[in-house]
Amino acid sequence: MNFSVLASGSTGNSIYVENGQHAFIVDAGLTGKKMEALLAQIDREAKQLSGILVTHEHSDHIKGVGVLARKHNIPVFANAKTWEAMNSSIGNIPLDQRFEWKTDEVKTFGGLDIQSFAVSHDAAEPMFYTFQEDGRKLVVMTDTGYVSDRMKGFISTADAYVFESNHDVSMLQMGPYPWKIKRRILSDVGHVSNEDAAVAMSEVVAEKETQIYLAHLSKDNNMKELARMSVSQTLESCGIRAGEFLHLHDTDAEKPTPLVLV
Repeated sequence: MNFSVLASGSTGNSIYVENGQHAFIVDAGLTGKKMEALLAQIDREAKQLSGILVTHEHSDHIKGVGVLARKHNIPVFANAKTWEAMNSSIGNIPLDQRFEWKTDEVKTFGGLDIQSFAVSHDAAEPMFYTFQEDGRKLVVMTDTGYVSDRMKGFISTADAYVFESNHDVSMLQMGPYPWKIKRRILSDVGHVSNEDAAVAMSEVVAEKETQIYLAHLSKDNNMKELARMSVSQTLESCGIRAGEFLHLHDTDAEKPTPLVLV
């Protein structure tokens, strides 16, 4: 199983995952043209995709869904409430490309088990995904206001994580956003901070080689270096030294991470 974080941030999000038989993207939050360009940077093509897995209806996750699906005849998977919420935004998708994926449901594609799980975000019914094959596990989880014990049960002991590290609390509090938006981001249906992300990480990682990609960084309320430093320091306070068995990686809003084996 290989994956790449094609893009991650306030302006658009998409993660590519493949095994020997199938290839998927989790969300397509950039224009169709940009999505094709990002896939090309990892030597992949949209026409190779077995499906687009949608997490929720916010524009930075669905902007390119309709265009890609129609142009390349790609199946689209989402739960019923997300379909209802995003229908008007993505345009017409032929019925034979529309598939429902219930929250907490497992689907298997050529030996790749994909399970959806609920998160806490201000969307109709947001959910993210775990990918498992041959005893290896990848977790994709961004856009949640907190990490509940139930979520931790789904995401524990993975070999790789795409994990939200959205904002630095001080930057957000002192920044230019209206208080209403700040309150939404800090709420239980907003986004997790660098420190909260690290605490959750410390409670789910196993003592084995683990790769963590810090994702969905706010353009205005975070920086790669700050996120990495804050997460590292908080992990260390929890008794885990980054670099020993747990390795932190940056993601970018414009450039894919290298395609890597889980």
